[in-house]
Formats: sequence, structure tokens, C-alpha cells
Amino acid sequence: MAVGVPETEVFAAADAVLERGERPTVERVRQELGRGSPARVGVLLDQWWERLAQRLRGETRLPALPTEISQAFVAVWQQAMLLAEGVAEQALAERRAVIEAERLRVAAVEDEARQLMAQARQQVAAAQAAQHAVETRLADLELLLAQQQAQLADQQNRCAELAEERRTALQETSVLRQELQAAQQQLIQERDATATYVRGIENRAHREVDRAREESRVAAAQLKALTKQHDQLRQRLDIVLSQLSEAQQVAAAEQARANTLEQQLVKPARVRRAKVKPTKSKSTPSVQA
Repeated sequence: MAVGVPETEVFAAADAVLERGERPTVERVRQELGRGSPARVGVLLDQWWERLAQRLRGETRLPALPTEISQAFVAVWQQAMLLAEGVAEQALAERRAVIEAERLRVAAVEDEARQLMAQARQQVAAAQAAQHAVETRLADLELLLAQQQAQLADQQNRCAELAEERRTALQETSVLRQELQAAQQQLIQERDATATYVRGIENRAHREVDRAREESRVAAAQLKALTKQHDQLRQRLDIVLSQLSEAQQVAAAEQARANTLEQQLVKPARVRRAKVKPTKSKSTPSVQA
């Protein structure tokens, strides 16, 4: 406990209050001192009252005096003792009242402290529950974040795969487009070559037939000699016609193959299919004998 007001100052203040004809109390002594806590002043004031009683009892032991003076002095001191005892009892009662008030105040403070402590415990429990809820929510959010990050990583990987697939598809489409263009060009060239070949065969056949006819008219007079030649020409004509038929079959097969190749190439690239018209062969007139 911190050092309070010295007891000598409290005793002096109590003597001063008593000398003014007033009963020394805690408040009066504190007013006289101008400082001091009620508890410190109250304890020292109790000691002052005890010492005051001792001092009064000591004053009754007087030296030898004349009887009348001694009796008068003793009577005065007895009255002072009675007065002091009454004042002491009253001061003690006041002190008890102060102590009771202080006890009630302390009890009230303790009760308030207990209530505050209970409230604090409730607040701590609520705070702990809130902290637990926040920690649980934080754990849930962290788990959700991890799941979302995993999903995001999967989506990014999927996007990368799709981008790679798209790049590959574009490359394949470009290659197919180039192959289609090359096939179309080859088809055109083969079709032109086939048509040229067929026309050449037809023209040659016509020329052979015309020449045979001319030779037949010129050699009418020489029937016997020309019969053998006619047979030879007939054989040659048969060969030419056979070649023409084979050429037409080859041309038709080439045309069919070209059409099939064109359809196969145009379909995956979604290109408009070209319509190919087969070339009709002219009928060869028969040679009369």
C-alpha cells in the first residue's frame, strides 16, 4: 500500500478540530488536512481516539493539590472524560457507518465486477464461437478456392488442348484444301487428256474409214486383187474399232475414277461438287464389202 498521510499530521488535525469544540470525524479531519484518503484517515483517527482516552486517564493522576481544587479539577476531567467517551462512541458509530458504507460500496463494486466478469466471459465465449465460425468459414473458403483453382487449371489445360486441336485442324484443313486443289487440277488435266485421246481415236477411225471407202471405190474394178486388201482393211478396221472400244472403256473408267476421286475430296472440305458430263462417242458406219 502506498504511504499515506503521516499519523502525526492526522493526530494534530484531530486535536485542532477538538480544540474548536467540534467532534473529530473523518471528513472534518480530512478537511483540516486538505488531503488524505478516508480509509487512511479513519484508521489513524481510531488510533487518535484510543490515545485520547489514554491521555485523559493519565490526566486524572494529578499531583497533590488543595482538596477543593483537586476535586474541582477531577470533576472537570470526569465530565471531559464522559464527553470524550460520548464523542468517541459517536465517532465509533460514524466510523462503523463509514465502514459499512464502504463495505456496501465494495460489495457493490464486487457484484458489478462479477457481472462484468460474467459479461466478459459471455463476450469471450461469443468471440471464441465467432472466431471458430470465422475459422470454419475461412477453411471452407480456402477449400473452395483450392477447388476453383483446380477447376481453373483444368479449364486452362483444356483451353490449351482445344487451341492445339484448332491449330492442328487448321493445318489439316489447309493441307486438305491444297490436296483438293491439286486433285481438281489433276482431274481437269486427266479429263482434258482423256477427251483429247478419245477425239484423236475417233478422228483416226473416221480417217481410216474414209480412206477405206475411197480405196473401195477406186478398187472396184480390181475386185479380186482388192478382196485381199479389203479383208486386210477389214481386219485393220476391226482392230481400230476394238482399240476405240477399249479407249472408250478406259476413258469411261478414268472418268468414273475421276468422279469418285472428286467426290471423295470435295465431301470433307465441303466444296461444291463438279458435274462431269461423259463424252459420247460417235457411231462408226459399217464398211460395205
